[in-house]
Amino acid sequence: MTDHTLSSPPQPWQQLLRLHIQAHPKVAMALAIALAGVLLLLLQSLIAIAAGDLTPGAHYGIIGGLAGFAATALGALPALVLRSIPQRVEDTMLGFAAGMMLAASAFSLLLPGLEAAEGLTGNPFLAAAVVVLGMGLGVLLMLGLDQFTPHEHDKSGPCGPGHQNCSRVWLFVFAIALHNLPEGMAIGVSFSQGDMKVGLPLTTAIALQDIPEGLAVALAIIAAGYKPLPAVLIAILSGLLEPVGALVGIGLSSGMAIAYPIGLGLAAGAMLFVVSHEVIPETHRNGHQTFATLGLMGGFALMMTLDTALG
Repeated sequence: MTDHTLSSPPQPWQQLLRLHIQAHPKVAMALAIALAGVLLLLLQSLIAIAAGDLTPGAHYGIIGGLAGFAATALGALPALVLRSIPQRVEDTMLGFAAGMMLAASAFSLLLPGLEAAEGLTGNPFLAAAVVVLGMGLGVLLMLGLDQFTPHEHDKSGPCGPGHQNCSRVWLFVFAIALHNLPEGMAIGVSFSQGDMKVGLPLTTAIALQDIPEGLAVALAIIAAGYKPLPAVLIAILSGLLEPVGALVGIGLSSGMAIAYPIGLGLAAGAMLFVVSHEVIPETHRNGHQTFATLGLMGGFALMMTLDTALG
């Protein structure tokens, strides 16, 4: 006898979100607080731009965020003629990007943050505590976004409320957008005090690793069935959170003096979370761990060299 039972229609996104909040109330509360702070900082930066009341460092931060967006767009353009790249090459490129992000977190965020915090507190242990506090805030922010944003960043399947109502392409785009937010924040914070020795090597590193990331996004969208031109445009749009994140980073560190080292720690914590939680596991799922690790070491070495040469 044939079973004519109909599957239930997908639930509205609002209802799914409400159920998800009920299941994870503490994470939801932490994310709400973090997002409220981020929105206030973004509003503060936008008001300063409208009033023409920006410091030179803020100008550099905005330019840096736009540079990250432009690098993502540049990386996506070859997908107009390419249809795929070998998985080993893709894993090596993502490993290279992970290595640059790790080195940028250490040399361009954590070390300057510790130096700035020690100058304010006069105590190395208190300085470390200040930066660790910022790192914790960055991890909490990314944990909340990871929990409550529908996305798919690896082969373990989609997650987040409402992912049932999103196509796989958009889940992947949301995942990449989550990568770009902490990168933009890092650029904004690093330039906020007008210190080119901190901001320039970090922005260079992020822009360089955005190029292979933009290509990977565009090719993934093409593989999902989209035509090249729409795929490239969607990949380019995924980079818009970099300048948005830069504005947040500028606002984050433009208040009290202690906000600068905390902001550097926050950006580092968010970037380290993304690398460990998403990028490295993804590069190790296809049997190309050695190439991905070599790529990571190469990216780390290049970023260390850039920090020495440009800083």
